Amino acid sequence: MALKGVQWENLKDFGPSGEEERMLIELRACTVRSWRPADAESLARYANNRKIWRNLRDAFPHPYSLSDAKAFIALALGARPETMFAICLNDEAIGGIGFMLHSDVERISAEIGYWIGEPFWGRGIAAEALKAVTSYAIGEHGLKRVYAVPFAGNEASHRVLEKAGYAFEGRTRKSALKDGEVIDQLLYAYVVD
Repeated sequence: MALKGVQWENLKDFGPSGEEERMLIELRACTVRSWRPADAESLARYANNRKIWRNLRDAFPHPYSLSDAKAFIALALGARPETMFAICLNDEAIGGIGFMLHSDVERISAEIGYWIGEPFWGRGIAAEALKAVTSYAIGEHGLKRVYAVPFAGNEASHRVLEKAGYAFEGRTRKSALKDGEVIDQLLYAYVVD
């Protein structure tokens, strides 16, 4: 499958095999790094979870197959600038985090999103990764604002955002359709003063 000029068959693995990581942030609870082709199996294993899908955009498929994982990794590795990263524990990809840069008058803003495999919930991994990638995005891209729009019912994500220093800015009523249900979203932002 070709995505953005990158074919899965042509991707080389990197990292521990010798080549340097394109992006690597070592943290207390986890590591955030560039995706690798070798992450496909763990990505498919942890992403194939309805509880995770229920709290993400519909672009995140369910069920989540190995083919989906390979296509996503090819997309992530082909993106310039690189904005989608693996959240790892003991060098195993257990989740993902990424941001969407905006253009035109909103070029100083980005939307961020993340997920963690269910076996790793409640360990502070998501908040630590979110704080680090927020700082990375601001530093690398000169941003003044990074924001997230979690579903109103996703209280765990609200807590993650608050722990990472994001402030609640408001509720957008009936702004999303997920799993056949019209739902509210909340707006959280980290603003550089």
